[in-house]
Amino acid sequence: MQQYQWLLFDADGTLFDYDRAESAALQRVFRLIGATFDPGYLTAYRRINQALWQAVEKGELTPGFVKVRRFELLLQTFGIAHPPAAFSASYLECLAECSELVEGAAEVLRGLQGKYHMAILTNGLQAVQRSRLARSVLRQHIAEIIISEEIGFAKPAKEFFDAALARLGHPSRREVLMIGDGWNSDILGAIQYGLDACWYNAGHKPRPGGCEITREIASLHELMEWLG
Repeated sequence: MQQYQWLLFDADGTLFDYDRAESAALQRVFRLIGATFDPGYLTAYRRINQALWQAVEKGELTPGFVKVRRFELLLQTFGIAHPPAAFSASYLECLAECSELVEGAAEVLRGLQGKYHMAILTNGLQAVQRSRLARSVLRQHIAEIIISEEIGFAKPAKEFFDAALARLGHPSRREVLMIGDGWNSDILGAIQYGLDACWYNAGHKPRPGGCEITREIASLHELMEWLG
């Protein structure tokens, strides 16, 4: 088995339970503005948000633009009169307070501690990711967090991974493993950069063709069984 020195984890959907946090934060903001929450708001928001973040991954938009634009589109869709920038600020504040983890995340990182260096590589927003990590039990296991909004490039761009490995002290690429749930941003990005990649596929989605990956797991406990 390849001897890795660094394990690089995606944040949302890999370590942090983003779906639950996203839903809770959105409902809370609608309550704060005095609007009745409709489940259709969450469905529409996820569709809008996903499309915008896909554009970020392609280098077409910046995270800073997305954080307000998604709420402009959402509020327009449902005819809700509220300033999008204010809605965004409230949402990010609520989201930053949600540090719920994916099942097994704390246990697995605790078990890997001391055997590997571990970092988080995320396209998420600075205000959310740093606050959430600071509140999380994971903070003691994570040596670095590299955030696209801070460095000016997003996964899967080569420049993002250049900046990440520079921050980690330029480890050999063969000693680095990327673990994430995002096929394009995490897995293809890592492979194209010359890193091994482990796809966290909890939903058992069909694996896209076109490239070979190092490993596929459906739970973080499988990672512990493999690397621990």
